[in-house]
Amino acid sequence: MSIIIKNVTKTFGSFKALDDISLEVPNGELVALLGPSGSGKTTLLRIIAGLDVADSGTILFHGEDATQTSLRERRVGFVFQHFALFRHMTIFENVAFGLRVRPRDMRPSNAEIRERVNALLDLVQLDWLADRYPSQLSGGQRQRVALARALAVEPRVMLLDEPFGSLDAQVRAELRRWLRRLHDTLHITSVFVTHDQEEALEVADRVAVINEGRLEQVGTPSEVYDHPATPFVYEFIGTVNLFRGRVHQGVVRLGEAEVEAPEHATTDDSPAVAYIRPHDLSLSRHDPGGKNLIAVVRRVRAMGPLARVELSYGDEGKTFEAQIPFETLQELALEIGEPVFVSPKRMKVFVDDDSIESAMQGPLGVGRPGGGARKKPGKSGG
Repeated sequence: MSIIIKNVTKTFGSFKALDDISLEVPNGELVALLGPSGSGKTTLLRIIAGLDVADSGTILFHGEDATQTSLRERRVGFVFQHFALFRHMTIFENVAFGLRVRPRDMRPSNAEIRERVNALLDLVQLDWLADRYPSQLSGGQRQRVALARALAVEPRVMLLDEPFGSLDAQVRAELRRWLRRLHDTLHITSVFVTHDQEEALEVADRVAVINEGRLEQVGTPSEVYDHPATPFVYEFIGTVNLFRGRVHQGVVRLGEAEVEAPEHATTDDSPAVAYIRPHDLSLSRHDPGGKNLIAVVRRVRAMGPLARVELSYGDEGKTFEAQIPFETLQELALEIGEPVFVSPKRMKVFVDDDSIESAMQGPLGVGRPGGGARKKPGKSGG
């Protein structure tokens, strides 16, 4: 069952929650709606489900217009963040609920309900807990019950709203691996909302990044991480260093350093911001040639196979971070306060006064975790 979203807009008073969103979810695909709180993810999910109505735009299920159809007619399974299980019912009865409340002419027999519920509990590996109550289960087990209940009514589409948001980190990691395996078994078209970039990249076939009601980029996990389309995507997904400079005829000047940016060969002395992942920086005690950035080692943290090196450069001591293999750290034998040569293995340069305005506020060069925000995408390259 494919889902096609065409030019969907939704406002609440003067607030525009969704601004002309178009997205296609092919049959059997698992798509993550990723973005910060308030970006419009859940609003879009509720419109897909039929729980909310768009101001304009169209929702198609398998090519058929479902915009005006009800939740029941759309046959979607919805999994909420907070489980929404009936506390007075056993796990078996929670899963069976959607089947028992069907109209009489559509309701399966008791034997058929028993067979289907037992099969689903076996699928989610909770058959041994059928007679227990929700209060007797862990958070992860309750979320699997909620998923089994959504599957019981044989939905054409599965929608999940921050399904692991209320669980601790270890349980979340286990459940998202389990959800991926379950999807590979069932191949049901699914859309799930999350603000957790790691969750989206690990679970989804494709990721749709949403910011301030607009779709910034859609792509596979590797595409949105390795080839971000906008400054917002670069900052929101993963950790990134921002370096302010100017670009002139294919060369970016970052302080005393110069780095080639052939995609901007026609740009004439414009302000720019270079985005570089910490693991895309190389460190050397000796000048590798060219006009490289000279920085001072401020802190070294070795954790497992990677070492995080905090550095500063320029008269203002702007800081940034490099990640290098632990073996490289041992070879370099870095000492606090000593200078090193820094060269990027890969970077992306955005040139546009409006798009980089917020990046020019505050200290540049700081390694930033995902979660930045930007209203206007710049012209990009790299």
